[in-house]
Amino acid sequence: MRKWSVKFDLWLLGICFSRVFTYLVSMTYAAVLPVVQREWEMSAAAAGSISSGYQIGYAVSLLIFSELADRMGARRVFLWSNSCSVAASLLFAAFARGYYSALILYTLIGISSGGVYTPGLMMIADRFPTKGRGMAVGFFIASTSLGYAVSLGISGAALPWGGYRLSFLLTCLGPLVGFLLAWMTLASTPNKVFPRRQEQRFSTEVLRNKRAVLFIMAYALHSWELLGMWAWTPAFLSACLTVRGSEAWTAVGSGAYLVGLFHLMGILASLSMGTLSDRLGRAQVMLLVGSISTVCSLVMGWLIGLHIVLIVAVGMIYAFSALGDSPILSAGMTESVDPSYLGAAFALRGLLGFGAGAMAPLAFGAFLDWMNPVLSDVGTYATWGWSYSMLGLGGLGAVLAAYFLYRGKASR
Repeated sequence: MRKWSVKFDLWLLGICFSRVFTYLVSMTYAAVLPVVQREWEMSAAAAGSISSGYQIGYAVSLLIFSELADRMGARRVFLWSNSCSVAASLLFAAFARGYYSALILYTLIGISSGGVYTPGLMMIADRFPTKGRGMAVGFFIASTSLGYAVSLGISGAALPWGGYRLSFLLTCLGPLVGFLLAWMTLASTPNKVFPRRQEQRFSTEVLRNKRAVLFIMAYALHSWELLGMWAWTPAFLSACLTVRGSEAWTAVGSGAYLVGLFHLMGILASLSMGTLSDRLGRAQVMLLVGSISTVCSLVMGWLIGLHIVLIVAVGMIYAFSALGDSPILSAGMTESVDPSYLGAAFALRGLLGFGAGAMAPLAFGAFLDWMNPVLSDVGTYATWGWSYSMLGLGGLGAVLAAYFLYRGKASR
Protein backbone atom coordinates (compact mmCIF):
# COMPACT_ATOMS: atom_id res chain seq x y z
CA MET A 1 0.00 0.00 0.00
CA ARG A 2 1.27 3.47 -0.84
CA LYS A 3 2.06 5.88 1.94
CA TRP A 4 1.23 9.51 1.72
CA SER A 5 4.13 11.90 1.14
CA VAL A 6 4.52 15.66 0.90
CA LYS A 7 4.50 15.37 -2.89
CA PHE A 8 1.29 13.33 -2.71
CA ASP A 9 -0.42 15.89 -0.53
CA LEU A 10 0.65 18.77 -2.76
CA TRP A 11 -0.72 16.98 -5.84
CA LEU A 12 -4.12 16.45 -4.22
CA LEU A 13 -4.09 19.99 -2.83
CA GLY A 14 -3.35 21.42 -6.27
CA ILE A 15 -6.17 19.45 -7.92
CA CYS A 16 -8.62 20.46 -5.21
CA PHE A 17 -7.83 24.18 -5.29
CA SER A 18 -7.98 24.14 -9.08
CA ARG A 19 -11.51 22.80 -8.70
CA VAL A 20 -12.38 25.50 -6.13
CA PHE A 21 -11.62 28.27 -8.62
CA THR A 22 -13.13 26.48 -11.62
CA TYR A 23 -16.43 26.06 -9.78
CA LEU A 24 -16.74 29.68 -8.65
CA VAL A 25 -19.10 30.19 -11.59
CA SER A 26 -21.39 27.31 -10.61
CA MET A 27 -23.40 29.13 -7.92
CA THR A 28 -23.28 32.70 -9.19
CA TYR A 29 -26.67 32.42 -10.88
CA ALA A 30 -28.33 30.82 -7.85
CA ALA A 31 -26.96 33.62 -5.67
CA VAL A 32 -28.50 36.39 -7.78
CA LEU A 33 -31.64 34.50 -8.85
CA PRO A 34 -34.16 36.69 -6.94
CA VAL A 35 -32.60 39.82 -8.47
CA VAL A 36 -32.46 38.67 -12.09
CA GLN A 37 -35.92 37.10 -11.84
CA ARG A 38 -37.33 40.58 -11.20
CA GLU A 39 -35.05 42.48 -13.59
CA TRP A 40 -35.52 40.02 -16.44
CA GLU A 41 -39.26 39.57 -15.65
CA MET A 42 -39.14 35.76 -15.44
CA SER A 43 -41.57 33.30 -13.89
CA ALA A 44 -40.18 30.82 -11.35
CA ALA A 45 -40.26 28.07 -13.98
CA ALA A 46 -38.29 30.23 -16.43
CA ALA A 47 -35.80 31.18 -13.72
CA GLY A 48 -35.35 27.53 -12.82
CA SER A 49 -34.88 26.57 -16.46
CA ILE A 50 -31.58 28.50 -16.59
CA SER A 51 -30.21 26.32 -13.80
CA SER A 52 -31.67 23.33 -15.61
CA GLY A 53 -29.89 24.37 -18.80
CA TYR A 54 -26.58 24.36 -16.97
CA GLN A 55 -27.26 20.92 -15.51
CA ILE A 56 -28.38 19.47 -18.86
CA GLY A 57 -25.24 20.83 -20.49
CA TYR A 58 -23.18 19.40 -17.65
CA ALA A 59 -24.83 15.99 -18.03
CA VAL A 60 -24.03 15.91 -21.76
CA SER A 61 -20.52 17.08 -20.99
CA LEU A 62 -19.98 14.30 -18.48
CA LEU A 63 -21.13 11.73 -21.03
CA ILE A 64 -18.68 12.98 -23.66
CA PHE A 65 -15.65 13.80 -21.51
CA SER A 66 -15.93 10.63 -19.42
CA GLU A 67 -15.90 8.40 -22.49
CA LEU A 68 -13.00 10.40 -23.93
CA ALA A 69 -11.06 9.93 -20.67
CA ASP A 70 -11.15 6.14 -21.17
CA ARG A 71 -9.80 6.49 -24.70
CA MET A 72 -7.47 9.51 -24.49
CA GLY A 73 -6.44 9.66 -20.84
CA ALA A 74 -7.88 11.49 -17.83
CA ARG A 75 -5.13 14.11 -17.53
CA ARG A 76 -5.49 15.35 -21.10
CA VAL A 77 -9.28 15.56 -20.92
CA PHE A 78 -9.14 17.29 -17.52
CA LEU A 79 -6.99 20.11 -18.94
CA TRP A 80 -9.06 20.39 -22.12
CA SER A 81 -12.23 20.83 -20.14
CA ASN A 82 -10.61 23.42 -17.89
CA SER A 83 -9.56 25.54 -20.85
CA CYS A 84 -13.03 25.35 -22.43
CA SER A 85 -14.70 26.42 -19.19
CA VAL A 86 -12.47 29.52 -19.08
CA ALA A 87 -13.77 30.71 -22.45
CA ALA A 88 -17.41 29.90 -21.69
CA SER A 89 -17.32 31.66 -18.30
CA LEU A 90 -15.88 34.86 -19.73
CA LEU A 91 -18.56 34.88 -22.43
CA PHE A 92 -21.25 34.49 -19.76
CA ALA A 93 -19.85 37.37 -17.70
CA ALA A 94 -19.73 39.65 -20.72
CA PHE A 95 -23.01 38.88 -22.49
CA ALA A 96 -25.58 37.33 -20.09
CA ARG A 97 -28.08 40.19 -19.86
CA GLY A 98 -31.48 38.52 -20.20
CA TYR A 99 -33.31 35.21 -20.15
CA TYR A 100 -32.25 33.86 -23.54
CA SER A 101 -28.63 35.00 -23.40
CA ALA A 102 -28.25 33.63 -19.85
CA LEU A 103 -29.91 30.33 -20.78
CA ILE A 104 -27.63 29.78 -23.78
CA LEU A 105 -24.37 30.92 -22.15
CA TYR A 106 -24.95 29.22 -18.79
CA THR A 107 -25.72 26.00 -20.65
CA LEU A 108 -22.47 26.48 -22.55
CA ILE A 109 -20.59 26.66 -19.24
CA GLY A 110 -22.17 23.35 -18.26
CA ILE A 111 -21.19 21.76 -21.58
CA SER A 112 -17.58 22.85 -21.21
CA SER A 113 -16.92 21.91 -17.59
CA GLY A 114 -17.89 18.23 -17.24
CA GLY A 115 -14.34 17.05 -17.84
CA VAL A 116 -13.21 18.65 -14.59
CA TYR A 117 -15.12 16.07 -12.53
CA THR A 118 -14.91 12.49 -13.81
CA PRO A 119 -11.28 12.61 -15.07
CA GLY A 120 -10.30 14.08 -11.71
CA LEU A 121 -11.91 11.13 -9.93
CA MET A 122 -10.18 8.73 -12.32
CA MET A 123 -6.76 10.23 -11.59
CA ILE A 124 -7.42 10.04 -7.84
CA ALA A 125 -8.53 6.40 -8.13
CA ASP A 126 -5.30 5.61 -9.94
CA ARG A 127 -3.09 7.29 -7.32
CA PHE A 128 -4.79 6.31 -4.04
CA PRO A 129 -5.30 2.78 -2.63
CA THR A 130 -8.80 1.58 -1.82
CA LYS A 131 -8.47 1.95 1.94
CA GLY A 132 -7.73 5.67 1.73
CA ARG A 133 -9.68 6.45 -1.41
CA GLY A 134 -12.83 7.60 0.37
CA MET A 135 -10.82 10.26 2.16
CA ALA A 136 -9.07 11.41 -1.04
CA VAL A 137 -12.35 11.58 -2.96
CA GLY A 138 -13.84 13.39 0.05
CA PHE A 139 -11.21 16.10 -0.30
CA PHE A 140 -12.00 16.39 -4.02
CA ILE A 141 -15.75 16.67 -3.42
CA ALA A 142 -15.16 19.10 -0.54
CA SER A 143 -13.27 21.41 -2.88
CA THR A 144 -16.47 21.78 -4.92
CA SER A 145 -18.37 22.83 -1.81
CA LEU A 146 -15.66 25.34 -0.98
CA GLY A 147 -15.94 26.72 -4.51
CA TYR A 148 -19.71 27.01 -4.09
CA ALA A 149 -19.31 28.79 -0.73
CA VAL A 150 -16.76 31.26 -2.09
CA SER A 151 -18.95 31.85 -5.15
CA LEU A 152 -21.93 32.70 -2.97
CA GLY A 153 -19.80 34.91 -0.73
CA ILE A 154 -18.36 36.87 -3.67
CA SER A 155 -21.78 37.21 -5.30
CA GLY A 156 -23.44 38.36 -2.08
CA ALA A 157 -20.73 40.96 -1.47
CA ALA A 158 -20.77 42.22 -5.07
CA LEU A 159 -24.54 42.63 -5.42
CA PRO A 160 -24.87 45.90 -3.43
CA TRP A 161 -21.91 47.42 -5.28
CA GLY A 162 -22.41 46.44 -8.91
CA GLY A 163 -25.52 44.25 -9.12
CA TYR A 164 -25.55 40.91 -10.85
CA ARG A 165 -23.10 42.13 -13.54
CA LEU A 166 -20.28 42.55 -11.02
CA SER A 167 -21.17 39.20 -9.40
CA PHE A 168 -20.92 37.49 -12.79
CA LEU A 169 -17.60 39.16 -13.62
CA LEU A 170 -15.82 38.35 -10.37
CA THR A 171 -16.90 34.72 -10.20
CA CYS A 172 -16.33 34.06 -13.89
CA LEU A 173 -12.64 34.92 -13.53
CA GLY A 174 -12.28 31.87 -11.27
CA PRO A 175 -11.96 29.24 -14.05
CA LEU A 176 -8.92 31.05 -15.44
CA VAL A 177 -7.12 30.70 -12.10
CA GLY A 178 -8.34 27.10 -11.87
CA PHE A 179 -6.86 26.23 -15.26
CA LEU A 180 -3.45 27.69 -14.35
CA LEU A 181 -3.39 25.70 -11.09
CA ALA A 182 -4.39 22.48 -12.88
CA TRP A 183 -1.74 22.97 -15.56
CA MET A 184 1.00 23.46 -12.94
CA THR A 185 -0.17 20.56 -10.74
CA LEU A 186 -0.43 18.03 -13.57
CA ALA A 187 2.78 19.02 -15.37
CA SER A 188 4.55 15.82 -14.28
CA THR A 189 1.48 13.55 -14.05
CA PRO A 190 1.42 10.81 -16.73
CA ASN A 191 -1.58 10.62 -19.04
CA LYS A 192 -2.64 6.99 -18.51
CA VAL A 193 -4.91 4.97 -20.80
CA PHE A 194 -6.08 1.52 -19.63
CA PRO A 195 -6.54 -0.77 -22.67
CA ARG A 196 -9.72 -2.83 -22.90
CA ARG A 197 -9.50 -6.55 -23.41
CA GLN A 198 -11.21 -7.95 -26.48
CA GLU A 199 -13.77 -9.94 -24.49
CA GLN A 200 -14.84 -6.95 -22.40
CA ARG A 201 -18.15 -5.24 -23.15
CA PHE A 202 -19.96 -2.28 -21.64
CA SER A 203 -23.00 -4.45 -21.02
CA THR A 204 -21.08 -6.95 -18.88
CA GLU A 205 -18.69 -4.54 -17.15
CA VAL A 206 -21.34 -1.95 -16.23
CA LEU A 207 -24.97 -2.80 -17.06
CA ARG A 208 -24.85 -6.33 -15.61
CA ASN A 209 -22.71 -5.27 -12.68
CA LYS A 210 -25.42 -5.04 -10.03
CA ARG A 211 -23.25 -3.21 -7.52
CA ALA A 212 -22.31 -0.56 -10.08
CA VAL A 213 -25.93 -0.20 -11.21
CA LEU A 214 -27.09 0.44 -7.64
CA PHE A 215 -24.39 3.06 -7.15
CA ILE A 216 -25.51 4.71 -10.40
CA MET A 217 -29.18 4.66 -9.36
CA ALA A 218 -28.35 6.06 -5.93
CA TYR A 219 -26.30 8.83 -7.54
CA ALA A 220 -29.09 9.84 -9.92
CA LEU A 221 -31.64 10.07 -7.11
CA HIS A 222 -29.16 11.82 -4.84
CA SER A 223 -28.51 14.39 -7.61
CA TRP A 224 -32.23 15.14 -7.97
CA GLU A 225 -32.39 16.06 -4.29
CA LEU A 226 -29.03 17.82 -4.00
CA LEU A 227 -29.02 19.93 -7.16
CA GLY A 228 -32.63 20.99 -6.76
CA MET A 229 -31.87 22.06 -3.22
CA TRP A 230 -28.75 24.05 -4.15
CA ALA A 231 -30.49 25.84 -7.03
CA TRP A 232 -33.39 27.21 -4.95
CA THR A 233 -32.20 27.44 -1.35
CA PRO A 234 -30.64 30.93 -1.75
CA ALA A 235 -34.03 32.20 -2.99
CA PHE A 236 -35.83 30.33 -0.18
CA LEU A 237 -33.66 31.94 2.50
CA SER A 238 -34.15 35.32 0.85
CA ALA A 239 -37.92 34.75 1.05
CA CYS A 240 -37.61 33.76 4.72
CA LEU A 241 -35.77 36.99 5.50
CA THR A 242 -38.20 39.09 3.44
CA VAL A 243 -41.19 37.61 5.27
CA ARG A 244 -39.58 38.73 8.54
CA GLY A 245 -39.17 42.32 7.33
CA SER A 246 -35.80 42.54 5.58
CA GLU A 247 -35.40 44.77 2.54
CA ALA A 248 -35.28 42.89 -0.78
CA TRP A 249 -31.62 43.61 -1.64
CA THR A 250 -30.47 42.90 1.91
CA ALA A 251 -32.42 39.64 1.95
CA VAL A 252 -30.88 38.46 -1.34
CA GLY A 253 -27.33 39.19 -0.19
CA SER A 254 -27.90 37.63 3.23
CA GLY A 255 -29.46 34.57 1.62
CA ALA A 256 -26.33 34.07 -0.47
CA TYR A 257 -24.12 34.37 2.61
CA LEU A 258 -26.21 31.86 4.56
CA VAL A 259 -26.13 29.30 1.77
CA GLY A 260 -22.37 29.84 1.66
CA LEU A 261 -22.39 28.67 5.27
CA PHE A 262 -24.38 25.61 4.17
CA HIS A 263 -21.68 24.79 1.64
CA LEU A 264 -19.07 24.96 4.38
CA MET A 265 -21.10 22.24 6.11
CA GLY A 266 -20.87 20.32 2.83
CA ILE A 267 -17.07 20.55 3.04
CA LEU A 268 -17.13 19.05 6.52
CA ALA A 269 -19.50 16.33 5.32
CA SER A 270 -17.33 15.36 2.35
CA LEU A 271 -14.18 15.18 4.43
CA SER A 272 -15.70 13.26 7.33
CA MET A 273 -18.14 10.93 5.58
CA GLY A 274 -15.65 9.81 2.93
CA THR A 275 -13.17 8.93 5.68
CA LEU A 276 -15.87 7.28 7.80
CA SER A 277 -16.92 5.09 4.88
CA ASP A 278 -13.32 3.85 4.61
CA ARG A 279 -13.73 2.50 8.14
CA LEU A 280 -17.40 1.45 8.44
CA GLY A 281 -18.30 0.60 4.85
CA ARG A 282 -19.82 2.57 1.98
CA ALA A 283 -23.45 1.40 2.28
CA GLN A 284 -23.73 1.87 6.04
CA VAL A 285 -22.74 5.54 5.90
CA MET A 286 -24.93 6.10 2.82
CA LEU A 287 -27.93 4.80 4.74
CA LEU A 288 -27.27 7.16 7.64
CA VAL A 289 -26.78 10.41 5.75
CA GLY A 290 -29.41 9.60 3.11
CA SER A 291 -32.09 9.06 5.73
CA ILE A 292 -31.28 12.37 7.43
CA SER A 293 -31.31 14.36 4.18
CA THR A 294 -34.67 12.85 3.17
CA VAL A 295 -36.24 13.98 6.43
CA CYS A 296 -34.77 17.46 5.95
CA SER A 297 -36.23 17.68 2.43
CA LEU A 298 -39.68 16.85 3.79
CA VAL A 299 -39.37 19.52 6.51
CA MET A 300 -37.34 22.42 5.10
CA GLY A 301 -39.90 24.26 2.98
CA TRP A 302 -42.55 24.31 5.69
CA LEU A 303 -40.32 26.35 8.03
CA ILE A 304 -40.85 29.68 6.25
CA GLY A 305 -42.15 32.25 8.72
CA LEU A 306 -40.33 30.68 11.67
CA HIS A 307 -37.23 32.20 13.28
CA ILE A 308 -34.29 32.37 10.90
CA VAL A 309 -31.99 30.68 13.47
CA LEU A 310 -34.15 27.53 13.36
CA ILE A 311 -34.23 27.57 9.55
CA VAL A 312 -30.46 27.96 9.33
CA ALA A 313 -29.93 25.16 11.87
CA VAL A 314 -32.08 22.75 9.85
CA GLY A 315 -30.43 23.96 6.65
CA MET A 316 -26.97 23.18 8.00
CA ILE A 317 -28.03 19.63 8.87
CA TYR A 318 -29.66 19.39 5.42
CA ALA A 319 -26.49 20.54 3.66
CA PHE A 320 -24.31 18.16 5.65
CA SER A 321 -26.47 15.11 5.01
CA ALA A 322 -27.37 15.86 1.37
CA LEU A 323 -23.71 16.09 0.36
CA GLY A 324 -22.39 13.51 2.81
CA ASP A 325 -22.90 10.56 0.46
CA SER A 326 -21.23 12.22 -2.57
CA PRO A 327 -17.67 10.98 -1.90
CA ILE A 328 -19.04 7.56 -0.93
CA LEU A 329 -20.94 7.19 -4.21
CA SER A 330 -17.84 8.15 -6.21
CA ALA A 331 -15.41 5.99 -4.25
CA GLY A 332 -17.81 3.06 -4.46
CA MET A 333 -17.97 3.36 -8.24
CA THR A 334 -14.18 3.27 -8.62
CA GLU A 335 -14.14 0.05 -6.58
CA SER A 336 -16.96 -1.64 -8.52
CA VAL A 337 -15.90 -1.18 -12.16
CA ASP A 338 -12.83 -2.29 -14.11
CA PRO A 339 -10.49 0.71 -14.72
CA SER A 340 -10.75 0.33 -18.49
CA TYR A 341 -14.51 0.98 -18.30
CA LEU A 342 -14.54 3.42 -15.39
CA GLY A 343 -14.94 6.46 -17.63
CA ALA A 344 -17.84 4.83 -19.46
CA ALA A 345 -19.51 3.96 -16.15
CA PHE A 346 -19.06 7.53 -14.93
CA ALA A 347 -20.48 8.75 -18.25
CA LEU A 348 -23.71 6.82 -17.72
CA ARG A 349 -23.84 7.91 -14.09
CA GLY A 350 -23.27 11.54 -15.02
CA LEU A 351 -25.91 11.49 -17.74
CA LEU A 352 -28.54 10.06 -15.41
CA GLY A 353 -27.46 12.00 -12.33
CA PHE A 354 -27.13 15.43 -13.83
CA GLY A 355 -30.06 14.78 -16.12
CA ALA A 356 -32.17 14.26 -13.00
CA GLY A 357 -30.43 17.22 -11.37
CA ALA A 358 -31.25 19.35 -14.40
CA MET A 359 -34.95 18.61 -14.14
CA ALA A 360 -35.10 19.24 -10.39
CA PRO A 361 -34.77 23.08 -10.44
CA LEU A 362 -37.32 23.30 -13.25
CA ALA A 363 -39.78 21.03 -11.43
CA PHE A 364 -39.17 22.91 -8.17
CA GLY A 365 -39.96 26.23 -9.87
CA ALA A 366 -43.03 24.81 -11.57
CA PHE A 367 -44.36 23.61 -8.20
CA LEU A 368 -43.71 27.08 -6.76
CA ASP A 369 -45.77 28.69 -9.52
CA TRP A 370 -48.52 26.10 -9.09
CA MET A 371 -48.76 26.40 -5.29
CA ASN A 372 -48.42 30.19 -5.29
CA PRO A 373 -50.77 31.58 -7.95
CA VAL A 374 -50.58 34.93 -6.14
CA LEU A 375 -47.47 36.31 -4.41
CA SER A 376 -47.58 37.22 -0.74
CA ASP A 377 -47.99 40.79 0.52
CA VAL A 378 -44.21 41.28 0.58
CA GLY A 379 -43.84 40.13 -3.03
CA THR A 380 -42.44 36.63 -2.49
CA TYR A 381 -43.64 33.02 -2.52
CA ALA A 382 -45.37 31.89 0.67
CA THR A 383 -45.62 28.10 0.12
CA TRP A 384 -42.35 26.20 -0.38
CA GLY A 385 -43.03 22.91 1.40
CA TRP A 386 -44.38 20.91 -1.54
CA SER A 387 -41.41 21.81 -3.75
CA TYR A 388 -38.89 20.66 -1.15
CA SER A 389 -40.93 17.54 -0.39
CA MET A 390 -40.75 16.61 -4.08
CA LEU A 391 -36.95 16.63 -3.76
CA GLY A 392 -37.27 14.28 -0.80
CA LEU A 393 -38.63 11.56 -3.08
CA GLY A 394 -35.19 11.34 -4.67
CA GLY A 395 -33.57 11.10 -1.27
CA LEU A 396 -35.89 8.24 -0.35
CA GLY A 397 -34.95 6.35 -3.52
CA ALA A 398 -31.24 6.78 -2.76
CA VAL A 399 -31.83 5.34 0.71
CA LEU A 400 -33.48 2.25 -0.82
CA ALA A 401 -30.52 1.72 -3.15
CA ALA A 402 -28.15 1.99 -0.17
CA TYR A 403 -30.26 -0.56 1.69
CA PHE A 404 -29.85 -3.14 -1.10
CA LEU A 405 -26.10 -2.48 -1.14
CA TYR A 406 -26.02 -2.98 2.61
CA ARG A 407 -27.98 -6.24 2.45
CA GLY A 408 -25.41 -7.64 0.02
CA LYS A 409 -27.90 -8.19 -2.80
CA ALA A 410 -25.62 -6.29 -5.14
CA SER A 411 -22.90 -8.88 -5.66
CA ARG A 412 -21.40 -8.65 -9.10
